[in-house]
Amino acid sequence: MISDILLILVGLVIGIIIGFLISKKVISKQLKENPPINEKMIEAMMTSMGRKPSQKQVNQVMKQMTRYM
Repeated sequence: MISDILLILVGLVIGIIIGFLISKKVISKQLKENPPINEKMIEAMMTSMGRKPSQKQVNQVMKQMTRYM
């Protein structure tokens, strides 16, 4: 009786850990393949704010964005 409950709990914990690791790997792979923001988006955002960004400014913003991902 107690061993059955213990086996169910151990199986549940192992399943949660494996599910977390698999989902983490899949999400990180998708973020690398399809980044949420790119240089053209940054340039368009800065242009819409009323200034023409230089390539150096765009690179700085991209570096900051990738650092926090």
